[in-house]
Amino acid sequence: MANLDRDIRYTDRDFNTIRNQLIQYSKTYFPNTYNDFTETSTGMLFMEMASYVGDVLSFYLDNQIQETFIQKARQTQNLFSLAYSMGYVPKVTSVASTMIDYYQQVPSILSASVYVPDYSYALLIPEDNVVTSNTADAIEFLTKDAIDFSASSSLDPTTVSVYQIANNNPTYYLLKKTRKATSAAIQTTSFTFANAIKFDSVNINDANIIGILDVTDTNGNTWYEVPNLAQENVFNSIRNTNTNDPNFFSDPEVPYLLELKTVQRRFAARFIDSGSLQLQFGAGSTRSTTEEIIPNPDNVGLGLPFEQDKLTTAFSPTNFVFTNTYGIAPYNTTLTVRYLTGGGSSANVEAGSLTGIDTSLITFINQPIITTPTVTNALANKIFESVTTNNPLAADGGGDGDSVEELRQNSLGNFQNQLRVVTTQDYLVRALSMPSNLGVIAKAHAQPQKIGDYSSGELPSVLDLYILSYNSDKQLRNVSNTLKRNLQTYLSEYRMINDSINIKDAYIINIQVNFEIVVNPNFNNNEVITNCIASVQNHFSINNWQINEPIIMKNINILLSKVQGVQIVKRIIINNLTGESLGYSNFAYDIMNSTIDEVIYPSIDPMIFEVKYPNQDIIGRVVAI
Repeated sequence: MANLDRDIRYTDRDFNTIRNQLIQYSKTYFPNTYNDFTETSTGMLFMEMASYVGDVLSFYLDNQIQETFIQKARQTQNLFSLAYSMGYVPKVTSVASTMIDYYQQVPSILSASVYVPDYSYALLIPEDNVVTSNTADAIEFLTKDAIDFSASSSLDPTTVSVYQIANNNPTYYLLKKTRKATSAAIQTTSFTFANAIKFDSVNINDANIIGILDVTDTNGNTWYEVPNLAQENVFNSIRNTNTNDPNFFSDPEVPYLLELKTVQRRFAARFIDSGSLQLQFGAGSTRSTTEEIIPNPDNVGLGLPFEQDKLTTAFSPTNFVFTNTYGIAPYNTTLTVRYLTGGGSSANVEAGSLTGIDTSLITFINQPIITTPTVTNALANKIFESVTTNNPLAADGGGDGDSVEELRQNSLGNFQNQLRVVTTQDYLVRALSMPSNLGVIAKAHAQPQKIGDYSSGELPSVLDLYILSYNSDKQLRNVSNTLKRNLQTYLSEYRMINDSINIKDAYIINIQVNFEIVVNPNFNNNEVITNCIASVQNHFSINNWQINEPIIMKNINILLSKVQGVQIVKRIIINNLTGESLGYSNFAYDIMNSTIDEVIYPSIDPMIFEVKYPNQDIIGRVVAI
């Protein structure tokens, strides 16, 4: 057979260039076989048909290659799939959010010759409560947490004011709670599964789907959402009660306890497009005893012929305990799925719009009280009817979800950042981002552990994380063991396998600020000194200070000099205040020897300066020149 060396142009891929190349090919290699290249000839018919097919195939090939790169993809389904592969969850809608004030009235009661609110009449608004806007489209806003008017803490304060007075005595008090609410409505659907099908999936088709709220089966089992089916560890929060955890129930500022839980009943949720959310389940069965593939001598070594071994199994150091079934496949059950819909630009309602609340599910905290002779139906009805809501600020943030370009950029950014904490800054951001229902970290500081801190037999910690929280008056305090445990559990899911975290209390150094000023003539001394004190109070507001931040005296001097009416700042003195009996920290600090060039430096051990009682510990005087 002759060796044919043909000149084939692989770069000619559109209709005209393919057609011209076919004509040239025929003239070059088949000059005596065919030479009729008129437009109406049979040979041109076949050449143009081949050119047509080549052009179409080339188009689809280019398009498919383009659709594999998120920077170039155009089709929604491909964009969504690529986003998930990069660890980003697309947003098909953006929810609006605002703060809602909840009010109720309670009668007064005489206690130790003083009238106080009778909290036995306090109400409980259940979780997942809905408030509807008074606009024409009746936008629903959802508040996730329950509202207990009888409890008050720094995380959930109850504001009390006198509502009604008779004979110079209060007869009714007004209680106020504030909650964050999002423009969401709870929807419910169900799916029935007869037989177990590996990696079975179902689709929820609805507009403006926000995400899954919860999934339960016929037997009451909870199914947990995971980013991917290979992940079997999820965060689970339970109420912080003496029953749930008697060893750690010591901090009312931490309403929930956090735990890492291994779950077999799990699913991965992915948007197929803007109107379809797919839930995919695993491939296993609860009756299988071979799901666990933890390495041990029995299943790693070679045994009988054709016996399953683990010599070729890839084990993940971040998920060492896993199954080869990627979770349970549901069978002989019905799954009830609650999901959220809402959002959009129409959800950006004005202030004062969220006034509609359903009181049918509201109950007394002290439920038996309504059966006592002193509580009439009229009184109970009055209490229930007193429940009102209002949003003092307009809702914002509502939108139509990710645009195509936002989807691309968010996916690329998420892929670069990942979810791991590596640097000290990563740990700070992650610690301060822990959900508030697990406890609030007010201040955080991270640094490598000092060699001198190693105890005998102690494994060296890679990182020392110093933290502080707030009390109910937004004053700094040491963190409870409950909060520390929650933070340790929270960080464990993100830290590197070889990292160790030692969570410690930072030192609180309480200070007093004294200053003297000279006031310009023709200015009121009292007015000027009041403005100066207010300016210093704002400067030392605990919101503005971080652990290991120095005090720069020059900045205070400039601050006072800018107050209208101040002629000269004569003196500024910072004193250390100590003593628990006086309400201060017991930690003393040598401020004089820590001051260099008008800068008060913190100690080597992480600490923070705090003016605990600004109304009494910031003292100003007007003096003569």
